[in-house]
Amino acid sequence: MCENEKKNTHSIEMTSGSLWKNLLLFSLPLMGSQVLEVLFNLSDVAVVGRFADYMALGAVGSTTLLVTLFTGILIGMGAGVNVRVAHELGAENRKGTEETIHTSLFLCAIAGFLVCVVCLLFSGQMLSMMNTKPELMDQAVLYMKIYALGMPAMAVYNFGNGVLSARGDTKRPLIYLSIAGVINALLNLFFVIVCHMAAAGVATASAIALYISAALVMIHLLRRKDECKVSLRKLRLHPKACKAVLLLGIPTGLQNGIFAIANLFVQAGVNSFDAVTVSGNAAAANADSLIYNVMFAFYTACASFIGQNWGAGNKKRMLKSYGISLTYAFIAGAILGGLLLVFGPQFLSLFATEPAVIDAGMERIRIMGFSYAFSCFMDCSIAASRGIGKSIPPTIIIILGSCVFRVIWFYTVFAHFQTISSLYLLYIFSWGITGFAEVLFFAVSFRKIRT
Repeated sequence: MCENEKKNTHSIEMTSGSLWKNLLLFSLPLMGSQVLEVLFNLSDVAVVGRFADYMALGAVGSTTLLVTLFTGILIGMGAGVNVRVAHELGAENRKGTEETIHTSLFLCAIAGFLVCVVCLLFSGQMLSMMNTKPELMDQAVLYMKIYALGMPAMAVYNFGNGVLSARGDTKRPLIYLSIAGVINALLNLFFVIVCHMAAAGVATASAIALYISAALVMIHLLRRKDECKVSLRKLRLHPKACKAVLLLGIPTGLQNGIFAIANLFVQAGVNSFDAVTVSGNAAAANADSLIYNVMFAFYTACASFIGQNWGAGNKKRMLKSYGISLTYAFIAGAILGGLLLVFGPQFLSLFATEPAVIDAGMERIRIMGFSYAFSCFMDCSIAASRGIGKSIPPTIIIILGSCVFRVIWFYTVFAHFQTISSLYLLYIFSWGITGFAEVLFFAVSFRKIRT
């Protein structure tokens, strides 16, 4: 590494120094990046809810799970890139780092293109499977197709974010997303208020913003002078790096997607109620994305720190990274969940003006506010397992503990009570069961590590 890059103030040291301090400094900018990425979709919901009507709000809200499904796959690929690059950097393997980076860019671009094509071709069918209300369908399909055009850019941005985070640089992705986020918000207002485009307008604004964020991160990577530099002439699939990234990225992407697939049953249950309940759920569900992505910053930090220290052969520091990340995530979930319980009506008023919609949203918040903190035992343990190269077994546990369990709950508990509260309660129960299994798996796997 060149001397200038060593002194780069944007990078956080992962293999030395105070873990409490470095993990927090690493996570805070990443937290901002994660939240801003969610805000692309969230601002869409806010603008149509405030400046269009509740039908447009319901239409955009009806796509949330599909957006989460496909963005989760792309974020998972970025997480795989992050861990693999961290391994190579920790081992000080310059050639391996360069091959991993150029292979990853190729893979992520392909993934983004494939996701885009799937959304363009099958948005209507997928929304129909979710029992989307007929009166919401046309706007929902149009929103989904336009938003899908930005998926290749999202894939490239998550690739760049993964590389920079592995290097310890989480500030630049935040800066780039901040720029794109401001542009997104301004375009949302322009397209909806001035052009009266409603759902189509906010989708167009989001797609444009995604390409801006991708362009900014790629310009930086093309200009770097260290082993993290991207050279378009070196783009190719290196078999070893390709296998390593896919073994981490695909299960992680599937893991993110599995949550969305399981939640399709939740959405189908919500859609069995009236349009007011659907809109209230859509408004309240925005808190899920915000709080989860604040906590997700600590999970990414956990995987990155464990990955680099595994490459460096420091087992004690790996375990401490896990414990500190878990503590930070639990505290964040507890504080944010508590604030949401107190200020729920004010939060919901950002997305809806009708009192009935806000009341419907509070039904979800009263349950979820107490639940968020406990999800960290599942997600942080998954990140820790990914940091030591274990991604397939945690994904299997997720399938059983979250997807299968939620489907069973849907057809038993919810089918019996037929209340919206009985539907929302499945979250904390599935998180608890899956979290116990994931902690146990990581503990067993960690004992077997040889450094």
